[in-house]
Amino acid sequence: MTETERIARALTEQTLPKPEWTHEAHLRAGLWHVHAHGAVAALPLLRQRISAYNESVGTANTDTSGYHETLTRFYVTVIDRFLATADRKLGLDRLARQLLAVYGDRKLPLHHYSEGRLGSPVARRSWVEPDLRPI
Repeated sequence: MTETERIARALTEQTLPKPEWTHEAHLRAGLWHVHAHGAVAALPLLRQRISAYNESVGTANTDTSGYHETLTRFYVTVIDRFLATADRKLGLDRLARQLLAVYGDRKLPLHHYSEGRLGSPVARRSWVEPDLRPI
């Protein structure tokens, strides 16, 4: 089992230790879901699985913490576009390393969103279009 698959499985099964739910783990889980299901089907799976995982480790999904709809959709879009040009035969962990090398900067969403817009309760609860530049 690859590291990317291990993280996605542990997220789904709610067995991933909370300290391992890092930015990199979010991107690996997203990559696995988009790779396996496509972007359209991956989004509701990630929405449900991240929310359930958060609750399982004691993180409330509120207007200020937990699941963030705009960030999740942003990264599903980024990952889908990445996979459209990537060599999918490389294997998930190599793809994950490439994804992280190009799109792993935690501040990437702030190239598209102002902090106020991205940090708003509306953006956490529902999709908000970028206000700085398109994705």
